Amino acid sequence: MCIECGDVQDKDLAMIDLQESRRVMARARELMPGGVNSPARAFSSVGGDPPVLVRGKGARVWDADGNEYIDWVASWGPLILGHAAPDVVEAVCAAARDGTSFGAPTVREVRLAELIRRTMPSMEKMRMVSSGTEATMSALRLARAATGRDEVVKLDGCFHGHGDSLLVKAGSGVETLGLPDSPGVPTGLAKHTLTLPFNDLSAAEALFRERGGRIAAVILEPVVGNMGCIPPREGYLQGLRRICDYHGALLIFDEVMTGYRVALGGAQARYGVRPDLTTLGKVVGGGLPVGVYGGRSEIMDEVAPEGPVYQAGTLSGNPLAMAAGIATLERLSREGVYESLELTASELEKGLDDAIESTGTDARIQRVGTMLAVYFRREPVWNAEDARAPEPEKFARFHRAMLEGGVYLPPSRVESWFVGMAHDEEAVSQTVSVARAGFEVVNSAG
Repeated sequence: MCIECGDVQDKDLAMIDLQESRRVMARARELMPGGVNSPARAFSSVGGDPPVLVRGKGARVWDADGNEYIDWVASWGPLILGHAAPDVVEAVCAAARDGTSFGAPTVREVRLAELIRRTMPSMEKMRMVSSGTEATMSALRLARAATGRDEVVKLDGCFHGHGDSLLVKAGSGVETLGLPDSPGVPTGLAKHTLTLPFNDLSAAEALFRERGGRIAAVILEPVVGNMGCIPPREGYLQGLRRICDYHGALLIFDEVMTGYRVALGGAQARYGVRPDLTTLGKVVGGGLPVGVYGGRSEIMDEVAPEGPVYQAGTLSGNPLAMAAGIATLERLSREGVYESLELTASELEKGLDDAIESTGTDARIQRVGTMLAVYFRREPVWNAEDARAPEPEKFARFHRAMLEGGVYLPPSRVESWFVGMAHDEEAVSQTVSVARAGFEVVNSAG
């Protein structure tokens, strides 16, 4: 294909050169399990070796072999401003000159907390941590302590990090690799995690009728990004809010992925539902490791040192991460930003829909805000069972065709694409052209 004009001339697409990436991965496998520091980065489900990335700028990344790609992974979501965004780079450099870590209160962590509370009023008080996993683990511990109950409910296909009690029907990387629900998790701990299908209020009502007095909280991704992009049915989130209120359980929105992705105020603003606790990550770190959990003041006051629920972290509120988060949220808070993001995302969605129709491919696009996914089925995807239905080899062929055409996608059929401010008309047009050829590759294989 012609990279400059995005004109795909051969539906089979020539193989890209990844010799240096393969050499690096061979070394990596001697040092790290699978050669990666997170299984989501492996190409186990799509085949081949991943390109080893060395640089990013705006909407594009380059690998160790010099290949250039349009990036729709965006470091799995946080880079909504694009790679090496000038505002973020400048803020991080300034913070580094002041000192990279203190393990003490800083002005920047207060400033970021103020920005979060302004855009997500449900987070009356919050605690900074270093990852989304840490945030969800801490939120559940707090929920159990606040209610005096042991059991928690999660939704099939929602991923909330790799905490022991949450690796049950966890979606995302676990789903991609086909691993058992919770290997290494003690039965005595896993038994306190109950699961429900997403978008099924009747099932939730039945479970709470049976065990409501023992359930501390329901935790879910309000838009499931770890099964691609599954929106809530109309009234579903409101129904969970009602059920939790009736039975005295807490409602926890894991907005690590959806926060600042589906709206400035996250899914809770988009759908008008106020959770008791919220977990954040990704975008609020601007590309650096950050997690946050927070919610109603009376619940958060149970956290040490004000209350008995212990949680601590030496690097929590790290100045570099706080600076990156501040720069990102200040930029996102400007007038017109989300209208522009919505326009770009809708143009990508329409272009992919047109490519599906023109090639006669059994596929569909689902999008909420700046999150988008391709499913190789025509019917709507409402839950994890629907998301698992398409044949995985179809996505593997599509992924390979896209990579060879210079488009970098998540190496999993159950992960979301992420649209950002750096994605311009050229990036969208080129991606759609390559996707059209990719759909033809899928069709030609039967």
